[in-house]
Order: sequence, then C-alpha cells, then structure tokens
Amino acid sequence: MRFCVFHVYSEKINMRISKTVKFILFLSLLGAGLQACHRKKEQKAAVSQDTFNAGKATFVADESFSPIIEQEEYVYKSRYPEANPVFVYKTENQAVNMLLNDSVRVAILSRELDTAEQNVIKGRKLSVETIPFAVDAVTLIVNNASGDTTITVAELKRRLNGQGDLTKPIVFDNPNSSLVRYLKNFSGNKELKQSNIYALKSNTDVIKYVGGHPDALGIIGFSWLNNPVDALVPYVNKVKIVGVRDEASKQYPNGYFKPSQESLVLKQYPLSRGLYMINCSSKVGLAAGFATFIASDVGQRIILKSGLLPDSIPPREINLKK
Repeated sequence: MRFCVFHVYSEKINMRISKTVKFILFLSLLGAGLQACHRKKEQKAAVSQDTFNAGKATFVADESFSPIIEQEEYVYKSRYPEANPVFVYKTENQAVNMLLNDSVRVAILSRELDTAEQNVIKGRKLSVETIPFAVDAVTLIVNNASGDTTITVAELKRRLNGQGDLTKPIVFDNPNSSLVRYLKNFSGNKELKQSNIYALKSNTDVIKYVGGHPDALGIIGFSWLNNPVDALVPYVNKVKIVGVRDEASKQYPNGYFKPSQESLVLKQYPLSRGLYMINCSSKVGLAAGFATFIASDVGQRIILKSGLLPDSIPPREINLKK
C-alpha cells in the first residue's frame, strides 16, 4: 500500500516537473522569437534610413533621360552595393508635381525649379539644391530615304508654327514632356496643335515612327541615338540626324552642325538643354551621395562616354615614356 502511494506521489512530482520544463522551454522559445522579430525590425529600420552611400531612397527622373540615368545607376550600385537608389521615370510635369507634393524629394530634370516652385519646397522647411551635371542636344531625325538632311533654326520655327508643307508630319514624345516644353519656348507656339504635329508616347515611339515614314521629322533627345539598347538598334539604323544652322549666330551663321560633344562645347549646335539634379532632401543621405557621384570624375566620364556633354569635362592624363 505504501508503495502504491509513493508511486502515485512520484508520478505527480514528475508531471509537475514536466510541466515546469515545458513552460520554461515555451518562455525560452517565445523570448527567442521576440528577439528575432526585434532584430528584423532594427534591420528594416536601418535599411529604410538612407545614408551617404547606403540604404534606400526614391528618385523621380524625366523619362527622356532614362538611358544615361540607367548607366549612372548601374555603375553607382556596383561601387556601393549597400546603396539602393530607386528611380521612377515620369514626364517632366509629373516629376515636378511629385516633388511639389512631397512624394519624392529628389528629381532629375532638364530645367531648374522656378521661384514659385522653390517657395513651395522651402515652405516645408526644406532646402533646394540644384546640381547641373550634363548638357543634352535636342536632335532632329529623318528617315534614311529622306532628302531633308539640313534645316535652319528659322525654318524649324516656321514649321512648328504651322507654316510650310503641312503634309510632312512632325513627331515628338509625350505631350507633358520636357521636350514639348522646350519646343514651345523655342518656337513661341504655346499650343503645338497643328494638324501635322503629333505627340506620341516616348522617344522610342518617335524613332520607330520616323523609321517607317520617309516624310516625317522626329525630335528626340540625343542619348537615345548615341548608345541605344539592342532592341532599338534596328530602328535607329533606319534614321539619320539632320544638321542645323542658326543664321542668327554671331560666330557660326553659315555652318550646319549635328549634335556632338564638340559642337555642344563650342556652342555651334543651337538646340541644347541642361540636365539638373534637384535635391530637396535637406540631409546628408543617399540623394547627396548619388549627386556627389554623378558630379564626380567617374560620373562625368559616364556622361562623356554616352555622347552627352559633361558639366565638367574630366581631365585626360597622358604618360610620356622615353
């Protein structure tokens, strides 16, 4: 009888010990899980907080310049693997609106912000830093079968204002793009609604259209022609660049020039525009890091290789040996 009582009592003790062990094990696992979650939150917070060459930040860029920005992004990420700049490509109007609405704080545009736009940014206690980094050429293209290989500035303005042969189409990219704004200012025509003027969707569409229409005149950014992606090469091969003469030029009134780094730096080619990085982040973060990179010797050499004109031409070192 004693043995039975002792046996039952022992079983109760073992059950209590087993429950205690299970409870301790549960608390240990719970603590480990909470610590893991805490570490993940800390890691996520660390990633979201961008630093000079690390972390994540969103940039909006004029889609007209996606070829050159993608090259800069590729090299930048290869040099700084912990940096994750995310580029969103929009029309110029959309990009500026995102900046003004505080959806993003960095934009890459072909113009500076005007006073009213800067005041909106500064009203949020943010600074506006404008970094010029390149000069682009507004390029005229025609079909390889076209005999129109040259044009004057005056003639281009006349055609943009609906004067001349209205059977020859003029095409450019999105109606809200920086290129359309440039052409409106250039021609003095604030509408560009003539029957032979068409706004397509992108620079790629312009190249394809001109490649298939012998009478068309296309207007695009130069970077789309100088180093096109493989899929665009067959269409680029179907078009040629038109030489432009500015008869009002004091230095070169009689010369026809095509876009090149030489004609841009000597101001021979009359259709050009600057490229700017607008940084409103007001901190030393990834925006400042990318801006520093794009303005550095490496970043400017990428611009030079693309065919655009760098804001500061990198020096060329030559070693002379006996």
